[in-house]
Amino acid sequence: MKREFLQNFKVGDQPLPKEIVDAIMEENDRDIEAAKKPFEDYDLIKDQLQTAKDGLKAFDGVDVTGLQGQITKLQSDLTAAESKYQADLADMAFNGVLKDAIAAARGKHAGAIIGALGAERITALKDSKNQSKDIATALEGLKKDSSYLFEPEQTPPPFAAGTGANPPPTGVFNFGFTGIRAKQGTNQ
Repeated sequence: MKREFLQNFKVGDQPLPKEIVDAIMEENDRDIEAAKKPFEDYDLIKDQLQTAKDGLKAFDGVDVTGLQGQITKLQSDLTAAESKYQADLADMAFNGVLKDAIAAARGKHAGAIIGALGAERITALKDSKNQSKDIATALEGLKKDSSYLFEPEQTPPPFAAGTGANPPPTGVFNFGFTGIRAKQGTNQ
């Protein structure tokens, strides 16, 4: 409804007063706004519908069975990668325990000791329930067979300075040059 339409109405010979026209226009504006309110998100919904249609067009001609096969393959690859990751973590933990045990047994070269143990024995130690005890037992057996791979248990006593007949010099410039000075009492 337009304001001019109401201004052209006459009650008797008089046009409608301005206050009445304003009141009717305000009520009409409220009615229009109330009627628009349910449709405020029409453009948003229309855009979403178009986006969904465009997205569905991307799947035209797609082989659903092939996609399901790819999903199955990717899931099995993920499972295999996870199990490999877990195996690698277990190997790292075992290698840490083994190297610590070699160091505790005073091994000279960890790689040589691991090689001397052999692949079958290492695999058996990995699968062992009590790895620490079994590794220590294996290293003790290797120590008996190949003692050259380990430092001896008894270390020689440390060098003790000053045990000889001459005591060590005590001064900073104590070179023992006593024969170079001129003798006193001679005119040379």
